[in-house]
Amino acid sequence: MSGSDKAAKEKEHTEKIRKLFSGIAARYDSINRLQSLRRDVRWRRFTSAKMRFFDTMRYLDVATGTADLALEAALRYPDIKVVGVDIAGELLDIGRKKAVELGLGERVELKYGNALDLEFGDSRFDVAGIAFGIRNIRDRLHALREMRRVVAPGGQVMVLELGYHGTGIFKPFYFMYLKAVIPFMARIFSGNRKAYEYLGRSIVEFPAPGAFCDLMRQAGLVDVQSWPLTLGVVRLFVGKRPEQ
Repeated sequence: MSGSDKAAKEKEHTEKIRKLFSGIAARYDSINRLQSLRRDVRWRRFTSAKMRFFDTMRYLDVATGTADLALEAALRYPDIKVVGVDIAGELLDIGRKKAVELGLGERVELKYGNALDLEFGDSRFDVAGIAFGIRNIRDRLHALREMRRVVAPGGQVMVLELGYHGTGIFKPFYFMYLKAVIPFMARIFSGNRKAYEYLGRSIVEFPAPGAFCDLMRQAGLVDVQSWPLTLGVVRLFVGKRPEQ
């Protein structure tokens, strides 16, 4: 595939994802809480607790959606500034409203941005994170390299993501939940079954933990670690930009 063909495919996929999330924006938060039994709140708290700020005192939240992780970081660390980027304007609008309601409007900036082309100079952030977004990106290696580029030497790249890699006895039930229960709930509460069928499929197809850790190393990250959460259905991956 030529470079121009690849770029066209990426653009087409990005637009598809933008439309998908824009279409479910109004009930995005409520459905996430319902489907995870509010465990997603704990997952983000665990992630923010692993963040380390040492130089720029700035956090970049990639594919921020309605800014849940961005806001969690801002609440936990009152001395930092937060920037969140996303391709879906409808989700950003909800995130901005939440930031104002929490009194964080001056410390949290939300704006359009593509994970594959972050419009920031090198070494501008101590931490760059993405929660439940990287599985929707086709060129994950490039996205990880972009996140690595914008963090300072010694800074963290963090990925919080769902995957079909839980404990053995639990996996058949989780598969049924992804393939049947989530689309059914989505049809009832959002009217967009196809969107959640896609999301369930993207979870099943996400790489195994070891393979994704290898991808982070390929992106130039070191000291890569991962933590399984909720029987392994969610995992936090953390790597660092080398000091030199």
